[in-house]
Amino acid sequence: MTGRREVLGALDGASTRPVAPTASAEEQSEEVNLRPRTLDEFVGQRELREHLSIVLDAARARHQSVDHLLFAGPPGLGKTSLAGIVAAEMGVGFRVTAGPVLQRVGDLAALLTDLQDGDVLFIDEIHRLARSIEEVLYPAMEDGKLDLMVGKGPQARSIRLELPRFTLVGATTRIGLVAAPLRDRFGFVGRLDLYDDDDLTEVVLRSAGILGVAIDAAGAREIASRSRGTPRIANRLLRRVRDFVETRRDGVISAAAASDGLTQFGVDAIGLDKVDRMILDVLCVRFNGAPVGLTTLAQVVGEETDTIEEAYEPFLLQRGLLQRTPRGRVATRAAYHHLGLTPPVDALF
Repeated sequence: MTGRREVLGALDGASTRPVAPTASAEEQSEEVNLRPRTLDEFVGQRELREHLSIVLDAARARHQSVDHLLFAGPPGLGKTSLAGIVAAEMGVGFRVTAGPVLQRVGDLAALLTDLQDGDVLFIDEIHRLARSIEEVLYPAMEDGKLDLMVGKGPQARSIRLELPRFTLVGATTRIGLVAAPLRDRFGFVGRLDLYDDDDLTEVVLRSAGILGVAIDAAGAREIASRSRGTPRIANRLLRRVRDFVETRRDGVISAAAASDGLTQFGVDAIGLDKVDRMILDVLCVRFNGAPVGLTTLAQVVGEETDTIEEAYEPFLLQRGLLQRTPRGRVATRAAYHHLGLTPPVDALF
């Protein structure tokens, strides 16, 4: 039988370079260090953690690989961390890549054939996989087979390779864009929701302990309340407040110190940053409450339309500061009050 290396090398235009090698021990960024390593360390998402614990316990009891998993939710809630936890809990290898990285069938083939028995393969932004890549994944996920075409023209032939048992963990911020045939092949789909202030406070206290930062409960709560329901943002704000108290205060994060530090970095009492406030200012002041189209809003603010839609609007909508209408974006009365302005008498929201 043709060896795997020979087959992969024969793929037209395919690359056998490592697509996403396992992170080395030298990669010791703070972001990596703050990631939970077990389900017990993971804060929040109680229902999802319980469901995932059942799936992992059952797989261990049967001495099988974990079924394929798909995690969906906004950025920064812990999808990558959960994928790493699955590998750690099962005591197997962990390989990481992303949908946009896998451009050719050969890239995916090289990655799949390099897996060891039971390994976890994590694909971030899985909704951005090319259709040709998805087609190769289907038999790999269902049957543990890799179907490849080798050669061109009359000499082309189809071969099937046996793959080791593996668990595919996908992560997406837009589950609606994951093709139905791919989504249906996952044995478990978990939705991650935005965190409440209690869970975020616990996240901040845990991270502060790892970073060796002196902080009290009130200071952690102040940071949590401005973190937009997102642990990644909470950890980022914690690091900035740490910098502030170490250079401008006594090194201890209290509620007052956290408030002063976050204000210094442009994060207000409900978590809005400079761009958020700029969007509201454009709607409330520059256009005097009139509906504004997305393209116009993006040009005035100086951001891409996709950035406005995906990075800023969701939180403004959630906080009731902005409304989408058929005619364009409109600021609500709450937005005017937040900016210290008087809403127009004819405001609709």
